[in-house]
Amino acid sequence: MEELDVAGLLDLTGIFVFAVSGALAAVRQRLDVVGMVVLAEITALGGGILRDLIIGAVPPAAFTSLGYVLTPLVASVLVFHWHPQVARLLPGVLLFDAAGLGLFCATGTIKAMDHGLSPLHAALLGVITGIGGGILRDVLSGQIPAVLYDRQLYALPAMLGAAVVAAARSLGLHGALVTAGAAVLVFGLRVLAVRYGWRTPRPRGVTD
Repeated sequence: MEELDVAGLLDLTGIFVFAVSGALAAVRQRLDVVGMVVLAEITALGGGILRDLIIGAVPPAAFTSLGYVLTPLVASVLVFHWHPQVARLLPGVLLFDAAGLGLFCATGTIKAMDHGLSPLHAALLGVITGIGGGILRDVLSGQIPAVLYDRQLYALPAMLGAAVVAAARSLGLHGALVTAGAAVLVFGLRVLAVRYGWRTPRPRGVTD
């Protein structure tokens, strides 16, 4: 029961930080409050809904838990009133997106393995959980999804984090420390990639 409670808390934390990233993206696109709420909800819940539909956990958790819906609303209210302060304290979309990516790819992998998927397939579904909401956010806000060009390592950290979780659980290692450790690993790689301009290679001869 304690592990389930911790997992639920981590899930809500991921929802909150992804919702903040969606709401901040709406501010940058000069959307109104409706657009802000839509982007916050889609960013926070999109990947989890895809995950639950794939593993047959229907209705998805987003439609059975009031907290899943209310948490993005709280994030929207926070950003609506104090977005300059939020952006200054934790420089905008990238840090929140990195935090949400780390948490979601870890919790998504765990839920997939709990539903009987192999470690490989669970890791793949963990990546989908992590990047799904961000893809929907970018599409709705008129941007090329970051995962399609991965110039600052978006999908690659998610893959590594999900693989770490899948490997750890295959070895019988469970608990919040595994989830948090993988999330921190993803977050750190994403932030370092942004800071130092790390990127995945392009085909030979293709340049900016």
